[in-house]
Formats: sequence, structure tokens, C-alpha cells
Amino acid sequence: MSNKPYKGFRPNWLETPAPEGSYRSIFRWGDPHFFKYPKESLYKLMKESFQMTDDDFRDYTDDIGFDQVNLSDYPSKIAPEHVTALKKIVGDEFVTTEDYPRLAVAYGCTGYDLLRLRHKQIENVPDVVVYPDTAEQVERLVDYAVRHKIPLYVYGGGSSVTRGMEAMKGGMTLDMRKRLNKVLSFNETDQTITVQAGISGPDLEKALQDAPNRFGAKRAYTCGHFPQSFEYSSVGGWVVTRGAGQNSTYYGTIEDIVLAQKYATPIGRIVTSPYPREATGPSMKQIMLGSEGTFGVLTEVTLKVCRWMPENRKRFSYMFKNWEIAMAAAREMMQCECGYSSVFRLSDPEETHLMLRLYNVDDTPLAPLLDKFGYKDMERCMFLGFTDGEKGFSKNVAKNIARIARKHGAMPMTGYVTRSWEKGRFNDPYLRDTLMDFSVITDTLECTVNWSNMAQVHRDVRAVCHALPNTVVTTHMSHCYPQGANLYFIFITKMNDAAEFKRYHTTILDAIQRSGAAVSHHHGIGKMFAPWLEGYLGEKEYGAVKVLKHYFDPDGMMNPGGTLGLDLPPEEKKFLNTRRDYR
Repeated sequence: MSNKPYKGFRPNWLETPAPEGSYRSIFRWGDPHFFKYPKESLYKLMKESFQMTDDDFRDYTDDIGFDQVNLSDYPSKIAPEHVTALKKIVGDEFVTTEDYPRLAVAYGCTGYDLLRLRHKQIENVPDVVVYPDTAEQVERLVDYAVRHKIPLYVYGGGSSVTRGMEAMKGGMTLDMRKRLNKVLSFNETDQTITVQAGISGPDLEKALQDAPNRFGAKRAYTCGHFPQSFEYSSVGGWVVTRGAGQNSTYYGTIEDIVLAQKYATPIGRIVTSPYPREATGPSMKQIMLGSEGTFGVLTEVTLKVCRWMPENRKRFSYMFKNWEIAMAAAREMMQCECGYSSVFRLSDPEETHLMLRLYNVDDTPLAPLLDKFGYKDMERCMFLGFTDGEKGFSKNVAKNIARIARKHGAMPMTGYVTRSWEKGRFNDPYLRDTLMDFSVITDTLECTVNWSNMAQVHRDVRAVCHALPNTVVTTHMSHCYPQGANLYFIFITKMNDAAEFKRYHTTILDAIQRSGAAVSHHHGIGKMFAPWLEGYLGEKEYGAVKVLKHYFDPDGMMNPGGTLGLDLPPEEKKFLNTRRDYR
């Protein structure tokens, strides 16, 4: 975060790569040789917020997970004849029942997952892991699983924060990362690219931005989809969860970028149309999007691409005096019909208080000017972003954002703040690993609101988050639209018990549902958010989802165990007061 050495006590931050085959190599985020820890001013703020002292940071208070994975208490239960049959489909070296590969695809990245892995609370692991290479192999694997009643799960990048791919009933997990990760075709005339579902974000972007060399294209391109998990998430994961990247206000979320999909389902291959628009009844594209592996396995996807023109990017950042003024300005920016910026991010007062340190603004001459000109701490709100697109368009969007910001009394903060945010936009998860070694946990929830109920949802949900003493709760607005936005809540607190985490997390989901907001904007539902889904959609509306499940997967072999709530016992479902009618 900062190259400046600590002047006072420096915590014993762990900077040793996780040993191969260890628990930490599974629950730790990303590159084993990259580390991130708070700079001194942020460390001091943490101590104050959590009522901790230097003594709390002298020794690790949670398991750092350096011991080797051992699943002797959770042996594979799959019959040898099934292993032999699976090897005939994909090859001998691409089927395994070994301990480490099974645990490596068992959990995602929510705090509940990470705490369970740290404490070796192994609840659900697949019996066998398979590495398919082609759509045809996946189709044969799905057919085999259904015929032999083997539950089937899919692991893409593993960044799920909803327990999306957890193998609740053992069975088989398809790990898409190793081989189902290729570019299949590129069409510059249509501006599309077709890829296998396991391809990672960086590999997709590398291919597109190198299109002149890779495909003989006239120019470089981009998909425009950059979630925080970008470096370690897969295109398939983006699609089946309806994901959104940080540049979505301009490029759209994944459902705007997807053109066509191919699935291997229990009833056979399903292929959606490749056309950009059609009036041919209910959309099969929309039916399959967000199905999270419950209808079948996504094998291939065709995406729209855009011209890559980073030289036209215009960065901006402003400070508003309070949240109410900032919300009004953001709404006007989205409704002025002057075009949309690519990144559009507004932090509330508590997040701004934290982010000024995280973005290193407190080390610049900007910091003392804020107080001098009446932008008070714990009232002021940071707004930042950048534009993309054609040179004139990009410049005009930035100009109108500046005009509206000035009209609402915002102070320009230069492009420095945005560049600092860009520098750390994909590596903040490393900071979470560092803090968890000392029993400080951070996690996120998000929801969709309209402008008309944004202030109320912001207030109601934050009140529940703050009900836990000594907890930092930050909120920012992102993924914005003329009609509303995504509110993203981050909590940081002292906690290292998985059951306690789940209880607290549940109170926040309850609050989001009661507030009338959409229970998820882009994280998906998985098994963790599933109890709230039917209550949010409505009983009759949810009935259509159940009918689709029965059509595609009548025996319930695709991602069973509560995904989307489809086989969840009625007593585990949450039915809270929520929105039903629109006026």
C-alpha cells in the first residue's frame, strides 16, 4: 500500500509465501508472492476503530494455514468404476480423487469460507475432480453424472462470495481453469469473441488487446468487464452469476456484454441465439443467465467487444460536502443525457474517512485543504472515476461531470486520487488475508436501489451493520443507471468464528430484504443468499424458476444443495417484507 516504513510499532505482517499443498495456498487470494498490508496511518485508525492495541498485532491470533491439506477424515466416496469411466472421457491424468485438488475447488471467497478453511471446518468437498477440455467432453460428463445420479458442480475462478460452487452433496466437480480456457474464434466484423467458459479475465483481455497480432485485427479491443476479482475469476463465472465489472456504467454488466451461450444440460445441448436483438418470445439468453449451474454447465460464450482506446481516458475525482448533496449530483450526472463515464464511484462519509488513507490522499497537500474549505471529516464524500470511448465523447462526458460537480459545490481532487484507486483496484483482497491473521475480518454485501429509496436503504442497512460494536461500515455507490444504482456495503470488524460471521451476515441480508432493495446486484445468489430469493421474487414469480429447473434437470443433479434455493427446505427460506408493486 505504501513504501513508507513505519515510524512506530510495525505489526508482524505475514510476508512468507504459502507452502505448496497448504491450506493457506487455498484460502489466500491470488499470487503467493504478493503481499499487501496497511500503511501506518491506516493501521492506527484500525486500532482505534476496533479498540485494539499493538499487543494484539504482535502474534497471529488465527491459524495462518501453513500445514499440509489432509482429508483423511473426508475420503472420496466415488466408486472406482466411475473414476475409470470419467478417465475414458477426459484422459487418465485429468481425473483425481486426491485430497488437495478436492479441497482446492470446495470453497469460494466469502468470509464464511475463509474462516472455515482456516479452522479446518471441512463440511462439503467433491469426491472427484475432473478437468474437461471441450464442450463435447462436458456434455458427456453431464450425461454420465445424470445417468449414474452423481451430483455435479462447476469451479471457474473460485471468487464466489455466495457459496456458489460448494459441493454440498459430494459428487463431481468440473474444474474449468486448467483446460476449458481457450479462445475459439474472433469476429472483427461483428465485434465479437467466442471463448470457453473457463478462460480468465486477464487471458481474455490479453487476447483482445493483442488482437492485431493474435487475429490480424485492425485495432485492439476490450471486453470492458473488470470486476475486482478480475485477475482470478472466469468468464463462465461472470455469466452464470450475472456479474458486473467496475467499468459497467459505460460498458454494461455481463448480461449486456453476452451475445450467445452454449450449455451442456441433462436434456442435451442448449445454444442461445447470437443476434443482438430479437422479438421471438421470452429470451432464452435471459433464462440461462444467472442460472448458476442449476440448469446445466456453461461451456462456451460469445461476447461483444469494444475498441480499446485508453489514450482517451479522462480521470476525475471530487469531494462533496455531504452524502445528500453527493447523491443529488450523481443522479443528475446519470440523468443529464450527456453520456456515462466508465467508472462512477461515490463513497459515503465513513468510507471516505477510510479511503483518504487507503488512496494515500492523507500524504498529499490536498488533505489540509479539505478542512480549510469546509469539507469536514465524517461528512465529506469522495467521488471518483474515469471516462472511456471515442476522444470527443470521453472529453464531453468528463466536462459535464465537472460542470455538475461544480454546481453542487464539489472540490476538484485531481486525477491523483483515481490513479491511486486504479493502482489497488484488483489487489485489495490481499489486504483481507493480512488482517485475518490477527482476527480482523472484512467482507462485502451489495444491493440495487432506485434513486428514490437510496437514502432510506443506505440508512437502514448501515444501522444493522453498525449494531455490532466496534465495526467499521463503509458504503459506496457504483454500477449506476439513470434510475438508480448499486450500493456496496463493506464491514470490517474483529471476528474469527465462522458461526458468528454467518449470524451477523444474515442480519445484514435480512436488512437488505426488509429495505425493499434487490438482494443482489452482481454477486449472484449461490447457496448463501438463497434463503432470501423466493421472498424477494415472490411465490408465483419464483414458481417459474422451479418449473425451468424441473425441465432442464428433472433429477436435480446440477449444483444441488440449495443453489438459488431450488432444493432448500421451506423452513430455511426467508419471507420478509419487501417490494411487490410499483407505483
